[in-house]
Amino acid sequence: MKISVALCTYNGERFLKAQLDSIFDQTLPVNEIIICDDGSTDQTEAILREYQKKHPETVKIYINGKNLKSVKNFEKAISLCTGEIIFLCDQDDIWEKEKTKKFITYFNDFPSIQAICSNGVIIDNDGNPIDQLTIWSIPELLREAGITVDYFNIIAFIENIATGAGMAFRSSLRKDILPIPEKSGFHHDEWIALVSSHENGFMFIEDQLLRYRVHDNQQVGGVGYKNTDSTRKKLIRHFDLFSAQKTFSQYKKFLKRLSESYQKHLELISRQENIHTDISEGIIQQCKELFHFHRKKMKNKFPVRFFILTLADYFSKKRKIP
Repeated sequence: MKISVALCTYNGERFLKAQLDSIFDQTLPVNEIIICDDGSTDQTEAILREYQKKHPETVKIYINGKNLKSVKNFEKAISLCTGEIIFLCDQDDIWEKEKTKKFITYFNDFPSIQAICSNGVIIDNDGNPIDQLTIWSIPELLREAGITVDYFNIIAFIENIATGAGMAFRSSLRKDILPIPEKSGFHHDEWIALVSSHENGFMFIEDQLLRYRVHDNQQVGGVGYKNTDSTRKKLIRHFDLFSAQKTFSQYKKFLKRLSESYQKHLELISRQENIHTDISEGIIQQCKELFHFHRKKMKNKFPVRFFILTLADYFSKKRKIP
């Protein structure tokens, strides 16, 4: 399979060389790296030109005339890729040597899978591993607790666990994901995972194929948690969507998530770029049903606290679905 890398850059001089070196160090080489720079003002473009000079057959650089921001910049990079498999890539991480080889093996072994996301390790500015649980630990934690993992339900009603930095997908998926609808706080990786998982075409693998760098200037973070038994239990409770034994706090958080998802997809439906309003409409309907079902259960189990919370929500609008 021809392998493309969609890499977006913006003032990434600090860590860019380490990322590019790790891509060129793959045991299964990539065929092209499509780089879309969003108007960097540091030495990013100079670094890119240096690598293009060394690898003219592989590195293709596009400098945006105006700042597109992350989602639309990735949309552009994805649209320019010519490979059968497209890897998404941030400017500040490091790929493990076997990343492309293992992803391609999974794509060959599972022909119905459209998108794959891998596990990874969090590193600091200097590349040192940080001992943390990650958002990518969730599927395995749920399985260990005997809970069925439904990627679409998790992403639609709880939160996104798929990170673009650890994601690759078949180029045939582009017709279903482009254009990517723009909404504040909504990212390309969530959209790709949502669309592919809707048709059971999404897979999460436990192989740690990414060193994800946490630093002050990154655009999106929040993937790490304390590596404790207490945190494990909290994460399992948080992502156990259909648990019948919810505490009052769990009900509060779950109803809030449903309300947020409801509002998010109402807004996404209004976006002309959303070619999958059917998915958003289905999520909206399920949000309504889940919200009112669990709200009734909460009322019956915790009547006094439910009454107080209802008064508070009337003013805060934190948990509200018509």
